[in-house]
Amino acid sequence: MTKTLDIAKRLIEIDSITPNDNGCIDIIKSELKNLNFEYQSIDSNGVSNLYAKRGESNPSVIFAGHVDVVPTGPLDKWHSDPFTPTEKDGLLYGRGSADMKSSIAAFIVAINEFTAEYPDHKGSIGLFITSDEEGVATDGTKKIVEHFIHNNQDIDYCIVGEPTSAEKFGDTIKNGRRGSLSATLIVKGVQGHIAYPHLIDNPIHRSASIIDELKKISWDNGNEYFPKTSWQVSNINAGTGATNVVPGDVTIKFNFRHSTECTPDQLKNEVEMVVKKHADEYELNWEIPSEPYLTEKGILTDVLTSAISDVTGVTPEVSTTGGTSDGRFIAKICKQVVEFGPINASIHKINEHVNIDDIEKLKEIYKLSLIKILCS
Repeated sequence: MTKTLDIAKRLIEIDSITPNDNGCIDIIKSELKNLNFEYQSIDSNGVSNLYAKRGESNPSVIFAGHVDVVPTGPLDKWHSDPFTPTEKDGLLYGRGSADMKSSIAAFIVAINEFTAEYPDHKGSIGLFITSDEEGVATDGTKKIVEHFIHNNQDIDYCIVGEPTSAEKFGDTIKNGRRGSLSATLIVKGVQGHIAYPHLIDNPIHRSASIIDELKKISWDNGNEYFPKTSWQVSNINAGTGATNVVPGDVTIKFNFRHSTECTPDQLKNEVEMVVKKHADEYELNWEIPSEPYLTEKGILTDVLTSAISDVTGVTPEVSTTGGTSDGRFIAKICKQVVEFGPINASIHKINEHVNIDDIEKLKEIYKLSLIKILCS
């Protein structure tokens, strides 16, 4: 068994359902104990956050990841215990195997091997590790970043170990993510008997006009890195339960996944103009779960692309697809943030797994990235 696989299994054995660390960070510290790392705990509301660094000089390279995992779902649907790492047919099964304890194991071994082989390397190496990424993410990496901002600190390069590969290991890296903007719209009318239309004001009809106009808007054309901004309704709730009563209001929940071509304020203003055209009385409440971030193609994308190609023979696509990640926080203190990790097809699912051979390849890619950045 390789060292990387051993550490991955030890991490998977820990029931670290978000936002609980349950000892994962202690394992990480123990595996780095002989490398002169300095540790700083930036815990918040019971969430464990670790900033570990080795060296003070530039360029600085940070590996970022999370030890928390999503709940298992029904245990009887798993073919093995989700917190008992199980090898079968070349795959390692267990909750967090792909998202993202194998990546953290690969970070650790890559750093150990790199520092042993290149003790006089330039620059510095660090880790951002949190136990609050899969949940609301308000007390996790965000708090580490706030600490950096408060102390006027920044970093040069950050590799986030999210599972980015789509169909083949190494086929995709992420150089950014779309922003998410959500809203709850309550359109108000006048409730009444359906047989007396002159005495009612149907908010469902008003909301239908709003939805129809909003869905026809082309918010932007995207750009080289991002697809067009998307607007989608997720929930509509109205009605009293009776078939002969028009309700007094209707609640609509919707979300934008937007590129860097739109700001939240621009989207809000355009929606507000449409709503005002069709509703005399309404409430509109906004929430910004995440802002977009983008790393232009450059040193870090080139380094990772080259390292992936050297190890796997695959040339990755540089993409911004998918949901969100802690990269959105780190981008506030780091101009070059790129995500790369295992195949993501099984993440958050029953029988989550990772290809065992890919775990060692991942370690080699992270190690080669350090060599290319800190030894060139």
